[in-house]
Amino acid sequence: MTTSPTIAPSTELTADEARRIVLAAQGLLGVPDRRAGVLGVLHSLGAVQLDTISTLARSHELVPYARLGPVGRPAVEAAYWSGETAFEYWSHAACVLPMSTWPDFAFRRRHYRGRGHLWGHQVTEDAYRNILERLRAEGPLTATGLGGAKNKGEWWDWSETKIAAERALAFGDVVCVRRESWKRVYDLPERVIPPALLAEEPDDAECVRRLVALAGRQLGVATRADLMDQYRLTRAQVDAALPDSGLVPVTVAGWGERAAREGTWADPDALAAPPRGRHRATLLSPFDALVWDRPRTARVFGGFEHRLEAYVPAAKRVHGYFVMPLLAGGRLVGRVDPAREGRTLVARRLSFEAGARVAERTLAAAAQALREAARWVGCEDVRIEQIDHQRTREPLCALLAS
Repeated sequence: MTTSPTIAPSTELTADEARRIVLAAQGLLGVPDRRAGVLGVLHSLGAVQLDTISTLARSHELVPYARLGPVGRPAVEAAYWSGETAFEYWSHAACVLPMSTWPDFAFRRRHYRGRGHLWGHQVTEDAYRNILERLRAEGPLTATGLGGAKNKGEWWDWSETKIAAERALAFGDVVCVRRESWKRVYDLPERVIPPALLAEEPDDAECVRRLVALAGRQLGVATRADLMDQYRLTRAQVDAALPDSGLVPVTVAGWGERAAREGTWADPDALAAPPRGRHRATLLSPFDALVWDRPRTARVFGGFEHRLEAYVPAAKRVHGYFVMPLLAGGRLVGRVDPAREGRTLVARRLSFEAGARVAERTLAAAAQALREAARWVGCEDVRIEQIDHQRTREPLCALLAS
């Protein structure tokens, strides 16, 4: 489906214009840059959130898939964990970040160091010193290699070694640029961060200014709250950085009183070049940057309520365990709770936002997204179990079979 009328040279945007700018900034409108590949997606998004849940694939694999189509795990691993292109740190959440942004998080490393602990976990100075000495003497190691990641309790019952390693990661005394079997490999920054980046130590104000400017480009159009959420910044930090961020104030019709009251900003380059091209039809990870901020998702996509229900008791779930929003025609049109049974992709529950009268093009886009996802994970068939709008079952199944 093509877009888009030219945006007038004004600071006033319609909701549709703002939505298209958002989609283009997120790499979900127009021709994907396949030459830049997964690493290009990481650079344009600025952060890819990590999570342990895997249904079709882990979230960090689903994010480039949504933009590039079928990409193999080796391409994802090479982009994130080659040891040269990216590192892991706390930004929006636990994320993979482009290596170029290492200096931008100096303010957060100083903050954690000043606080002296991580999430209330305490650790002895001997344990902390021991992991640094071992990494210096033995080279990169996982928490298991350092002596064990957890005690005998639940998965979050970290050992003192794991607490020390994670504190050192937060402080910047160690870094993770590789994983082995999903385990972080800890190393010393001086061994893996390029010297020019390691030597750069901007002050707090400059770090925040850079991150606010990056957030504006990554989001396209954003309220103050959106800019805060992107890298977990405070209101005071964003307010101080905005005048020198390069972002320009805009108003968006239909974004509500709160957005007007908080203020809304846009990337001037996005305003100068109205987004054009085809919309991607795809399933999105619930941790995708397009939807990870729930209030923003509802505002940009006409009230779409997005909630991860994996941690909700099964009896209280509304849409399912790992609910993936369905993007089609530039809108979030439904939800799919997927699973795999052998060579079959199963939609355990599928629902459409439009109610019982779902447009034919929406059904076609849903069928396309499900078939493509099935092929990507090595499935030959798609089966619909529960569907909220029974009138759509027969035409959708016919499209899937065609």
